Amino acid sequence: MCKIMLSAGEASGDLHGAGIAAALRAMKPDVRLFGMGGAAMRREGVDILYDIADLGVIGIVEVIKNLPRLFRLRDDLAAAMDREKPDILVTIDYPGFNMRLAKIAKAKGIRVVSYIAPSVWAWGEWRAKGVVRSVDHIASIFPFEAELYRRYGGNVTYVGHPLLDLVGTKRNTAEARAFLKLQPQERIVLLLPGSRKQEIKSLLPLFLEAARQVAAAVPEAVFVLPLASTVAEDMVQPAIEAAGVPVRLVREYLYDWMQAAETAMAASGTVTLEAALMDLPCVVTYKVNPLTYGLGKLLVKLPYISLPNIIAGRQVVPELVQNEAQPQRLAAEVLKYLQDAEHYAATHRALEEVRHKLGESGAVQRVAALILAEASDSRRKVHE
Repeated sequence: MCKIMLSAGEASGDLHGAGIAAALRAMKPDVRLFGMGGAAMRREGVDILYDIADLGVIGIVEVIKNLPRLFRLRDDLAAAMDREKPDILVTIDYPGFNMRLAKIAKAKGIRVVSYIAPSVWAWGEWRAKGVVRSVDHIASIFPFEAELYRRYGGNVTYVGHPLLDLVGTKRNTAEARAFLKLQPQERIVLLLPGSRKQEIKSLLPLFLEAARQVAAAVPEAVFVLPLASTVAEDMVQPAIEAAGVPVRLVREYLYDWMQAAETAMAASGTVTLEAALMDLPCVVTYKVNPLTYGLGKLLVKLPYISLPNIIAGRQVVPELVQNEAQPQRLAAEVLKYLQDAEHYAATHRALEEVRHKLGESGAVQRVAALILAEASDSRRKVHE
């Protein structure tokens, strides 16, 4: 039996891991899948040894505070490798943890595929050498990323971006609004404060105060907060009650909500690219511990923090970073989308450009085929 270990450390990785799991099972129904992930991966038949619901941390300072727990988790997963003897380890994003896990696997003679590899184009090319040493095959989601890893001797396959396979709804805007039982006058504004506790603690009060200001100017605005699988209602409910702003909490149909919405307030992360692919203009926010931000500024060499802007090579959605992330600034940007038709149309045209630059769909199937080929080659060499 082919055994594949998967390691995803946050909600977006769980989504991508679930896509891989579904594709692997379609190609090889008897495959054994296990590792670290969340509810989405579990639904696709992955035996979850560690649930990531309480794992997500962001920022250098925050990671340092959680090091003992992360070290214990690393040791537990290393022990699982000894018990299960997987043919291959597939690391999915979550680079700080997963690259260390990859080194352990390599030392045990387990082949490693890195999917959604560390963003060396953001953090500096010096990091590419370490990644190339730690993994056997990089499944790259950006063409410029693939070229950079090849420059450092990496075994790289450009597979395309997985969100092209995962993001979307069969319903148009009118159908989505009818499906979600929205009233004609309701203008939907999504609140997307992230999937990590720290992000929610930092950004949700900001979003709620901005929502109050938006509602004062546009009374028909309705605020909806889709909850990630790793987020419990009690993580957001106290802030909502304290703010006194009506907010609908939803668990399902994220892309239908994006289809029905006019705009969104969003934490910097995968969700900004999901919004771009759904043609949803958003305002991107980023706010972390000041020390984390200061250290990050020394390392990250990009003019933008959000994927739509990075991919476009220019600002197509506004970014409010650290001290700029103030309620009045956020509300003003949201109101531009709700009140300025020309600005709204220009943003839609720019988001189409982002979609075009990501290329063709089919990334998930290409990654699954690559993983099975590597696993098969690993098993063949063991038996030679």
